[in-house]
Amino acid sequence: MKHSIQSLLAVSTLSTLLASCGGDKKAPEAVTNDDVILHAWSWSFDTIAANMKNIADAGFDYVQTSPANTCYVGEGGGMALYSQPGDSVTGKWYYYYQPIDWKIGNYLLGDRDQFKAMCDSAAKYGVKVIVDVLPNHTAVDHTAVTADLDSAVGGHDKLFHANGLNDIIDYNDRYQCTTGKMGGLPDVNTENPDFQYYYMKYVNDLIACGARGFRYDTAKHIGLPSDPLDSLAERNNFWDIATGREPIRDITLSMPDSLFIYGEVLQDKNVKEDEYAEYMSLTASAYGHALRNALVNHNYYADSLASWHHKADPTKLVTWVESHDTYANQHESAGISDELIREGYVFLTARQNGVPLFFSRPAGSTRDNYWGNNRVGARGNDEFMNPEVVAVNKFRHAMHGQPESIFVSDNGAVIEVARGNKGVALINIGEEQASIDMPTTLKDGEYVDKVHDTTFKVKDGKISGVLTPLTSYIIY
Repeated sequence: MKHSIQSLLAVSTLSTLLASCGGDKKAPEAVTNDDVILHAWSWSFDTIAANMKNIADAGFDYVQTSPANTCYVGEGGGMALYSQPGDSVTGKWYYYYQPIDWKIGNYLLGDRDQFKAMCDSAAKYGVKVIVDVLPNHTAVDHTAVTADLDSAVGGHDKLFHANGLNDIIDYNDRYQCTTGKMGGLPDVNTENPDFQYYYMKYVNDLIACGARGFRYDTAKHIGLPSDPLDSLAERNNFWDIATGREPIRDITLSMPDSLFIYGEVLQDKNVKEDEYAEYMSLTASAYGHALRNALVNHNYYADSLASWHHKADPTKLVTWVESHDTYANQHESAGISDELIREGYVFLTARQNGVPLFFSRPAGSTRDNYWGNNRVGARGNDEFMNPEVVAVNKFRHAMHGQPESIFVSDNGAVIEVARGNKGVALINIGEEQASIDMPTTLKDGEYVDKVHDTTFKVKDGKISGVLTPLTSYIIY
């Protein structure tokens, strides 16, 4: 017996039933997310611009940059992704996550002119730019912040929450979580109107240069209206201003209806996912963890993938197999092979909902050398242009309005994501060749997949064929 998992969305189930009835009635379109994001992690603005045609040809709708803000200059300005004492080239990738001012440009990625040129290149090729922004904190060495920033917010003491230099002890305590120092990073008073005004000038400058979306780093550490107030705050209104619901003095978020905004709201016991989702899309961190567990066990059933593990509607989720945090911080995902990461991405991208993000690993990286060529600014490896990645990106666009059905082999090694009766993605996450005879929604006939020219046959609601280990097949 083969297993079938239907979409969680009622509209998807309805569409599937109507589509199976035949006749002249046209099934209503399902609600689908059609876009995909390439995270060009640690690529410089010039490098992204030089590769924009490749990004567009690979079918990515968005390219996400690393933080563009002025940042702390660490280790003499060295350009290594990561270094240890005694290395000939020093540096750390995470210095761009340590703001000392909110103006465009830093020594790791490029200046404002280079950022603008990158956005111009993106517009030329029909790609939209997402910028990683981080108003939550400053550099660990907060004395390094610029005089301009201190002056703009009313003085250095006004830059931080009253609790902002105290370490978070309990991350499930919402007061500590939204006002305290995370990982040694002093917590900015994001409710200070002077800071809000200064920060929104930065955001609107990014938009003026061509940015069309934002990823909010450490979003769960910025308070919601229902959260406890810091003693220096009158209202927890940062998200209303950052998303364009409210102006701050004479500034309002530019073109809010044309922006894709999502927040890094890592899931835990006391995270108000539903309230954050009222403002923006959210990261599906728990689902990524479940998917990695299934992949490394080569078994869909090793974890629960039928549920999105999230309170928010799946249309408001950003999904990934891995993120820069799971790869570069604790290396939770860094030991997983490129092939398994790719098959996981195909699974996510073939699905009806969620906005999948493909993380670009460093060029030259291996499972023994996570940093590869070890240079900030360089392009990542070639995986973002892998034929299976390209094919599933294009499949996603072609499946607009089509509901999903998921079928899985008994041993959990082969996953079929069917989209209405228009197409399927077949994914073998197993380490052995698989001969399949599985349920499908495709019409009877003979099909050749878009990547490997492999033939599959469909008869009486069953699809049959042979799948190579760790390989995906895209049919439509």
